[in-house]
Amino acid sequence: FSMAVSVAKAQVQQEPSLETTEGTGINISCSHPKIQTSEIIYWYRQLPGRGPELFVSAVKGLKELPEKAGHLWVSADRLSSALWLGRPRRGDAAVYYCALG
Repeated sequence: FSMAVSVAKAQVQQEPSLETTEGTGINISCSHPKIQTSEIIYWYRQLPGRGPELFVSAVKGLKELPEKAGHLWVSADRLSSALWLGRPRRGDAAVYYCALG
């Protein structure tokens, strides 16, 4: 199944799309070189036919997502982040957005 990745704002850059097979881990990266000190990194996802929903947010470091067998990692300089889904299921096929706020 495919996981589409979208550019949410001019301040962030993401891959246009990524694909994986069910149960095979996937890493979705986001670059945000203009991030401000006070800004939080948000990741949203939008399932087919649904509105966007907040998936995870972080300021720095590693944030575990045990229910998804994954994590959100933010680089030490906070200029990039990456969402890792360790065991994606068909129901995880969605558009994943990163945003700052």
